[in-house]
Parts: sequence; C-alpha cells; structure tokens
Amino acid sequence: MRRVKVVLQAVDPLSLAGLAGHLESSPDVVLLPAEQRHLADVAVVAVDRLTTEVVTGMRRAATEVGTPVVLVATDLDESSLLTAVECRVVAVLLRTAATADRLLHSVLAAAAGEAIMPPNLLGVLLKDVERLQRQLLEQLGTTSGTRLTPREEEVLRMMAEGLDTAEIATKLSYSERTVKNVIYGVTTRFNLRNRPHAVAYAVRCGLI
Repeated sequence: MRRVKVVLQAVDPLSLAGLAGHLESSPDVVLLPAEQRHLADVAVVAVDRLTTEVVTGMRRAATEVGTPVVLVATDLDESSLLTAVECRVVAVLLRTAATADRLLHSVLAAAAGEAIMPPNLLGVLLKDVERLQRQLLEQLGTTSGTRLTPREEEVLRMMAEGLDTAEIATKLSYSERTVKNVIYGVTTRFNLRNRPHAVAYAVRCGLI
C-alpha cells in the first residue's frame, strides 16, 4: 500500500521534533522535508494559536499548493474555526489530546479525503456559520444554482452530525463510493475546499 507523504511545520524545533517522533515510526507514513511540501499528501501544522501571521502563511499555502492540513493547536479560538477550514484544515487536534495514535489517525483520514473535527468544535463551527447565514443569503440569494439535490442534502446533514463516509453509506444504504461521489460533486460544483467547508457553505446558504 502506498505510504502517505507528510510534511511537518511547527513554530519551534521542539514541536517539530515531537511531531516527527509521533509519525516517523509508522509504516503508513513517509516524512518529507519542508521544501517538498508541494509533493505531500498531507501537511501537519503545529501552532500555539491562529495568529494573523500564521493565517497569512496558511492561506498562501492553500492557494499555491492546496495540501489538506491537520492542525495541532495549543489554543483555538472559536472565531478562528471557520478561518481554519478556509485554509484547507480538515482535521483539528488540541495539543492536550494529540497522542501519536490520534495524530496518525487524523493524517490517514486527511489523506483519504475524510475530515476529523472534534464534536464540540464542529458544533461551534456550525453555530458560527449559522450566525452568518442571513447576511450571506442576502448577498448570494437562493437561486437554482445554489440548490442541493435531496441526496446531497441527506449526505451533508449527516456530515454535519459528525458521521464518516462508512456510517453515512450504512444509514442511507449507499455504497461508500456513492457517498464520496456525492461529496465530490458538491465540493466541485460550489468550488469548495473540503468536507467541512461544504457543510459550512450549506448551512450558510440555508440549504440544510
């Protein structure tokens, strides 16, 4: 099986060494040097918090490279969650919970196109986008181009509840490939970056 190529980024050498120590022994992962980020399947970024400088760098990387990001943070302010998602963050781990197993699980999930958001953080994210819903509806409207099919609505609602691809497939009696195709169709049609972004967009526009 192909090993997942991972690039690491941290604010200090000690954190960088800690991330490497957690991942380098796994047979499923190969670590790349920072200058090969464009070749990586997943980027793991460790920060204390999402400062303006950090966000600027992550936005640039999201635009230039587009690698999905596993974010390890000491403290993540509620208002920063949507910003993180828009910077291609598909998994969030707080440092206090970032065990080797959880970090590896998040990396492999990110490489497979899955998203790992702690339930409490996902709830905060949805609450935040709901707050923006009225404003965005006024700007975007609910034209036919922004509508979802019933199947897409079902899948996105279950994603918002924290279910993964296999669980959604079981509940809807679809194959996992069908669920992935539905998600891919939504993210492609609306030019969205990842699954959390798709959920956020749907809630923003009042589609689910």
